[in-house]
Amino acid sequence: MASQKLREYLNQNQVSYTSIAHPIAYSTREISHLCHVSENQLAKSVMINVGNKLAMVVLPASFIVDFEKLKKSLHETNVSLATETEFNAIFSDCELGAMPPFGNLYNVEVYVEKSLGNNREIVFNAGTHTEVIKLAYQDFLALVHPKVITAH
Repeated sequence: MASQKLREYLNQNQVSYTSIAHPIAYSTREISHLCHVSENQLAKSVMINVGNKLAMVVLPASFIVDFEKLKKSLHETNVSLATETEFNAIFSDCELGAMPPFGNLYNVEVYVEKSLGNNREIVFNAGTHTEVIKLAYQDFLALVHPKVITAH
């Protein structure tokens, strides 16, 4: 079952989305294969620390965060990968590692890699390792208000 916060937010905003159930999967490659979605369309959420503040970077699953580019995009020198213990409690209604790219629902700033916008729709973890949600990229932008950056 998707994150309650996420489902309520999407429904309250009357956004059209598709929920796709799949067998349990932890890696983006597995999810991509099981859901028949390109890894460029599958959005992954990477938790980072910017200074001493937690933030989320959303990027295509096929990408790896380039921390040097990320630092330049954010105009910050102190940017690092966050540890699970630093963010696990914040996403209490999500399975570890399955956070949706809606950090705004958890008071976490969201940055999105600009190339994700090459997709009309994006697919992302719904808070569990057994469900993804497909949503128009424009709806994602309208609901999350992420800062568009270069992180790859």
